[in-house]
Amino acid sequence: MSVVSAEWLDLREPADAAARSEELAERLARHLPDGPLTIHDLGGGTGAMGRWLAPRLPGPQHWVVHDRDEALLALADFETRRSDITRLAPGELAGASAVVASALLDMLTADELAGMLRACSGLPTLIAMTVTGHVTFTPADPLDTHLSAAFNVHQRRDGRLGPDAVAAAVDQLHGEVLVRPSPWHLEAPSGLMTTWLSGWMAAACAQDPELDAADYRARRLAQAAAGELAVTVDHADVLALP
Repeated sequence: MSVVSAEWLDLREPADAAARSEELAERLARHLPDGPLTIHDLGGGTGAMGRWLAPRLPGPQHWVVHDRDEALLALADFETRRSDITRLAPGELAGASAVVASALLDMLTADELAGMLRACSGLPTLIAMTVTGHVTFTPADPLDTHLSAAFNVHQRRDGRLGPDAVAAAVDQLHGEVLVRPSPWHLEAPSGLMTTWLSGWMAAACAQDPELDAADYRARRLAQAAAGELAVTVDHADVLALP
């Protein structure tokens, strides 16, 4: 799994909160008892998913955030456990009312995903903000499609699922499985857009060094700085109710 910074998680938290599916959160809330609830957040970092979802669930709640990065866990507002969420031991989710995750699946390999979902078997599971590989720029540019394709290949490096993660998860989840869109709608100027755009272009060019993207990079960053660029980055949320 990739290492992410606290700064990046802080930067993206408002966009994630605006994008996540309210419908699926409501469906999960209706499925759960009035409480007390124990919610396990896998790969939860600083606890952003809990800050968004807790007010949308009923009754008293106890949140447990799992992550392997102790520096991120130190910033969480909940109980924390340093753990590899792809290799959860039997009993680590004992007593859970539900399991959640956000911005995680695309960083996993097929084996890692299978291991995580086995641990969640039989539990209501809400997995939010998985990239789908679709990006739309306004205004459009002829190079958009080429860079997007290269970026998606880069996301699949080292066997990671990247934009195939949602379909892979749906194939392995049981019970009632619902998928809803959760797109980022980014408007310039914004720190998130500039940071995301720079990383997106760098990954695409690293994947395909023959891309002649210098002019594209300068043009897009100038548009972003001038407030003349909008980007939709598609994600999807998945809810499984046993």
